[in-house]
Amino acid sequence: MSGDLEGKVAVVTGTASGIGRACAEAMLAAGARVVLIDRDASGLKALADKHGDAATPLTVDLLDAECCAALVPEILDRTGQIDIFHANAGTYVGGELVDSDNVKIDRMLTVNVNVVIKNVHDVLPHMIARGTGDIIVTSSVAGHFPVPWEPVYSASKWAMTSFVQTVRRQINKHGVRIGSVSPGPVFSALLADYPEQSLAEAGKTSSLMEPGEVADAVMFMLTRPRNVTIRDVVILPTAFDI
Repeated sequence: MSGDLEGKVAVVTGTASGIGRACAEAMLAAGARVVLIDRDASGLKALADKHGDAATPLTVDLLDAECCAALVPEILDRTGQIDIFHANAGTYVGGELVDSDNVKIDRMLTVNVNVVIKNVHDVLPHMIARGTGDIIVTSSVAGHFPVPWEPVYSASKWAMTSFVQTVRRQINKHGVRIGSVSPGPVFSALLADYPEQSLAEAGKTSSLMEPGEVADAVMFMLTRPRNVTIRDVVILPTAFDI
């Protein structure tokens, strides 16, 4: 896909690792300039150093309401345009609801739901004025199936399914596309608490995917002709039992 995104400016949140990093690198390989958003400054620096001037690191804590509100204006001041906005940053709360911590629940819902809605709200006027743009939301298979061992996380991703499908109907007349990529389990920071042996076994049995495999799906979405919108892509490890 070399050159497919030549001349475009992309923004990817949560780029220090995992899916965000893989997607940012795929966009860079396709010729885009990419603004890298994360609160992990060292992770961003490593990625920017690897890719040079095409990658612009921007350390932002999206949980900070003021920083979140200033994000799109600051990017536009630096780049002049945003062609692609990938709302990828997210966090995870799993397990029994009665065992969950309210502070962690609040934090997760803020990142997974509120921040995504606010970021999309803020970038839309720019895209509508230009008559073009692509918005990708990283959702989850948990946004399409009520996963019983993660009711809080699943609820946040069901919210994103509704958000993407309703916003699409409002903005398609302006030439702006929105879609969600919904992976099953992926080797990423969200699985940091899993035992290494369990992760290795899951990889051998095709129960986990690599971030790059999700990035391939995102690039497919971004490179369709403008008259085609990929609203949802559900991508699963072959042996995932849902």
